[in-house]
Amino acid sequence: MRQGGIVFQLAVRSIRLNLLRSLLAALGIVIGVIAIAAMGMMGANMTLTVKDQMSEMGNVLVVTHDAGTSGGGSSGGAGGMGGGPPGMSSGSSEDDEDDNFISESQFKAIRNAVGSNGTVYTVHSLSDEFSSGTRDGRATVFGLDPDVIPEVLALSDGSYPRGDSGALVGAALAERFNLTLGSRLSLGDEDEGTHTVRVVGIVEERGMSFDLSTDMAVILPDESYTSFYGDEKEYDQVNVVLEDVDSADATSTSITEKLNARKTQVRVSDASRMLETITSTIGTMTTFVMAIAGISLLVAAVSIFNVMMMSVTERVREIGIMRSLGTQRPEILKMFLYESAILGFTGSLIGAACSFGIGYLVVVSLLGSADHFFEFQSLVYLPAAMLVGTAICILSGLYPSWRAANLDPIEALRAE
Repeated sequence: MRQGGIVFQLAVRSIRLNLLRSLLAALGIVIGVIAIAAMGMMGANMTLTVKDQMSEMGNVLVVTHDAGTSGGGSSGGAGGMGGGPPGMSSGSSEDDEDDNFISESQFKAIRNAVGSNGTVYTVHSLSDEFSSGTRDGRATVFGLDPDVIPEVLALSDGSYPRGDSGALVGAALAERFNLTLGSRLSLGDEDEGTHTVRVVGIVEERGMSFDLSTDMAVILPDESYTSFYGDEKEYDQVNVVLEDVDSADATSTSITEKLNARKTQVRVSDASRMLETITSTIGTMTTFVMAIAGISLLVAAVSIFNVMMMSVTERVREIGIMRSLGTQRPEILKMFLYESAILGFTGSLIGAACSFGIGYLVVVSLLGSADHFFEFQSLVYLPAAMLVGTAICILSGLYPSWRAANLDPIEALRAE
């Protein structure tokens, strides 16, 4: 039936006569659509942001000791998110096979396996206390080859360390503890000894990083690190920066074949594997939050059902008159379905419009930018939430519409 049909006009007239009740019923749909769309857009933007950050590291491989060979965890771990105490190790020899580090001989084997495909460098890392002036804190401490540091880390201020006393600090660490060029850091504690270094440079903010998480870290030259912590030939991880990202699979296979031929010694990770894990986690969290938000739509469905049942009860005599004048059951059914559809579509449309603004504010406040907000993966949640909201309303109106269409005309005319 066309929009200007009498049945549709009667549905609109009924909504107008009970405008406040209809608006309150539609309000539940508005809230549900906002919740679902906003949460969906937030999850999509988080996923796209993570993909951007991880894709920048697509040419990096991280090689760590395979904890499965010793039953324990690796002291560094991919991404350098802290480490175990110095002195724990895992070499390629039989005497070292129960330790948790990459030995010098394994590093050389990795470098040979990579060949000319990229740059290979070692990473020491652990989590330690530090103090600066009157403030104390804790940070990841990295030890890197001073020749490699300029190749893998960009500075926002200062210069790269040249001696044993110089150190770099991450942007977030510098901001949180008010560290500037020339600030002195005392690593360790008074009971076990301290190592004092001077801040000579601040590393640019890197955000989520696969190889080196430096935003809340202190970076020392290898010699400075090992002079205090030891582990001169014991590495928490080995990073490989490839010349060509397309050679990642071949290089990874070459490393594992060379080092794991007789016994699994190392594990090779790349950004794609971490990306899959992170996006899967974000997707699960988003689905869970959207499911909770969907409860509001169920409440709205009950409200719509109640409004439609009340409408049928109040209009029993009207339905009887219409049936006596020749109106068929399908027309009565359509009239009440139109009412629920109008309520659903109107509420969903208003909810989608509000979701656009609210979703934008949520994304900016949580992620700090809206670079991906206007992409298809984000905006698709607006029509999707509208469709869900409208469908729920129509489903909620099915039984009341069926009941109205099947009223006995004679009994309906007798109703007061």
